[in-house]
Amino acid sequence: MSRELSYAEAIREAMDIALGEDERVILMGEDIGVYGGAFQVTGDLIDKYGPDRVMDTPISELGGAGVAVGAAMTGLRPIFEFQFSDFATLAMEQIVNQAAKVRYMLGGAVSIPLVMRFPAGSGTGAAAQHSQSIEAWLAHVPGLKVVQPATPHDAKGLLLAALDDPDPVMIFEHKLLYKMKGAVPEGRYTVPIGTAELRREGSDVTIVATSIMVHKALEAAKALAEDGIDCEVIDLRTIRPIDRETVLASVRKTSRLICVYEAVKTLGIGAEISAMVAESDAFDYLDAPIVRLGGAECPIPYNPDLEKAAVPQVPDIIAATRDLVEGRR
Repeated sequence: MSRELSYAEAIREAMDIALGEDERVILMGEDIGVYGGAFQVTGDLIDKYGPDRVMDTPISELGGAGVAVGAAMTGLRPIFEFQFSDFATLAMEQIVNQAAKVRYMLGGAVSIPLVMRFPAGSGTGAAAQHSQSIEAWLAHVPGLKVVQPATPHDAKGLLLAALDDPDPVMIFEHKLLYKMKGAVPEGRYTVPIGTAELRREGSDVTIVATSIMVHKALEAAKALAEDGIDCEVIDLRTIRPIDRETVLASVRKTSRLICVYEAVKTLGIGAEISAMVAESDAFDYLDAPIVRLGGAECPIPYNPDLEKAAVPQVPDIIAATRDLVEGRR
């Protein structure tokens, strides 16, 4: 009989398993110890493993990230949590110039088995400096792997897979997903990095979505099915590396593609997916232009109505998909 955990509980369980299995695993981040993390994901792990393995770092993202990179270089396997993904901008030097490049610059002599966790996205009323989706920034950097789990099952499995990886893995966790519940197997299992998941089969249009947009796309697909529009929904799960074959095979089948993501539309993951299709034989199967449905060209507003308007919602996906299938795009 399957059991259900919240997204946050699944992440905590993955960290608990890793800490228990391997003494090299340590947790680092601001307020992750006694306080249990900004979103209470770390919980009471400090009580179980102590402050030497669940470490509160000073309020310096650059300093904390640098220590995490150094710890990984010397044989530990750190999991570093940013309170908000936005704060990673303060640590870009360590992430982009050190973690992503040291293995290459030293000819493979040193690996960086580092996991970084980024609570991301809008919907909590946290406004412009605490609600961004910057995953495409990091996905642009060779040497980093970037994942976006959309379910509790994948949140646990991708984190454990990331810990097994010799290279830096960036995990973007949408804040609105932390309370979502779903089936999560007990014990250790992994979800392969670089593998997408077909969440719904369909024949009329392919919707490629990431993170929370997977759930919005599935809700939109259910509504569209009542109008006779059969949507195939792909959960990308990993945006570097991208599962090309799953996406291309679906486009060859449906002949239409819409990319849905919360980050700002311009230069986002939808642009990469669109180019990937355009540069492949799947382009010849298209019956309509590719549609990118991303966030508005603005910072995330504080006002709740404006906040919702700044990122795709279910009615937006329904309207865009209907227009695409019915030839109005």
